[in-house]
Amino acid sequence: MKAFSNLLMASIVAVSVGAAIAFSADDAASEDSLLFGGKLPAGYRDWKLISVAHEEGNLNDLRAILGNDIAIQAYRQGRLPFPDGAIIARLAWSYVPSEENNKVFGRVQSFVAGPPTNVQFMVKDGKNYASTGGWGIAQFNDGKPFSIVVSDCFSCHVPVKDRDFVYTRYAP
Repeated sequence: MKAFSNLLMASIVAVSVGAAIAFSADDAASEDSLLFGGKLPAGYRDWKLISVAHEEGNLNDLRAILGNDIAIQAYRQGRLPFPDGAIIARLAWSYVPSEENNKVFGRVQSFVAGPPTNVQFMVKDGKNYASTGGWGIAQFNDGKPFSIVVSDCFSCHVPVKDRDFVYTRYAP
């Protein structure tokens, strides 16, 4: 019986240590892996359009930049920094030629959104994300949270610090 108790206790300790290490590793890899509870926010595709963009190079994608009501109001008022509660979404699709349209035009000139690549969010919360300019960042691939290192994402936004770390300008 004593051997069984020792084995049981050792098993419990091993599972607990393993869980603690996994939890710590997840936290280190992605500070915001559970932003929105690890789910896409309901209704985000109904948010208002801020702008569109085409990213060339390795990404070569089309992007729609959307904002919740707080973000849109801040953009329209030219209010910086963005207030807590502002959320900016970036939806991306691969950039592909439209064979159907190009047949009509007789040459390659029409490009459209192809398969989706991912969705990213920036969430303004000065208290919880003070170390990254007040912004939390999340990415979803195929509707599932994707582990990112927030400080790595944030470092690319430092050059636009004067715009509250947001690249996208409002295109009314």
